[in-house]
Amino acid sequence: MSTTLPGGHVIGLGETRRPDNWWVLPLITLAYLGAALGYGTWAAFQGNHYYAGPYLTPLYSPVLFTDPAAIGGMALDNAHVWFGMWPKELWPSFIPMSPALLILPLPGLLRGTCYYYRKAYYRSAFAAPPGCAVQGVRRGKYTGETTLFLFQNLHRYALYLALVYNVILFYDAFSGFFYNGSFGVGVGSIVLLVNASLLAGYSFGCHSFRHLFGGRVDCFSCDAPAKAGWSFSTWFNERHMAIAWISLGFVMFTDIYIRGVSHGLWADLNTWGESFAAAGL
Repeated sequence: MSTTLPGGHVIGLGETRRPDNWWVLPLITLAYLGAALGYGTWAAFQGNHYYAGPYLTPLYSPVLFTDPAAIGGMALDNAHVWFGMWPKELWPSFIPMSPALLILPLPGLLRGTCYYYRKAYYRSAFAAPPGCAVQGVRRGKYTGETTLFLFQNLHRYALYLALVYNVILFYDAFSGFFYNGSFGVGVGSIVLLVNASLLAGYSFGCHSFRHLFGGRVDCFSCDAPAKAGWSFSTWFNERHMAIAWISLGFVMFTDIYIRGVSHGLWADLNTWGESFAAAGL
């Protein structure tokens, strides 16, 4: 006879009366998140090959400082670099001089505090709980509203910064259609544009973005602009989970594509007739 908690839940990690393979989805989620986090961390610490022709990987945008030697001898144009050469004398020697380390915490904070991602990593990584009607890791007194939730509430502020980040990524995508002052189209141009669009869609569907328009409105018929903004955000919000997962994977794909072009692993098909492989390879 099984020991149960009030309500009929079986005691023990992963114990449940559910007959289905409930563990499949948390396992897939954990593998996907682990792969994205692992690749993003690896790419961020490389500090090189993040630029190819007019293409700048989103993991390194915006580039606050640059070091031409780190990107295969190719100098980034002024449109991509905000503050010029890297201040090597001020940077700790044990940390790679990688622009990604200066900017990745921002999108990381947005996704880490996202309502959909919370559910994903609470269940898959921390078993809290691993699934509906499935016993998770038993902990002490619940303090989520007074400790963890205070940090998670930073989500709304991370969104405001992320909206600025979206503008920067669209600027990068626009710049990807110009090389040496000449307009053109390449596979990288399309990849950057799709990536920026997906990330914008993810931001537009954010619960905090939706709250900006409808959170304090009691009468939508009395406030047409608020209703229009709320309805616009609602369309993306209804698809927020799908866009969240697709955009996360596409960011990694974009970095892999541009990094591969820079390394000369594959050539970018474009109207300029250039390969964009970094010098010295």
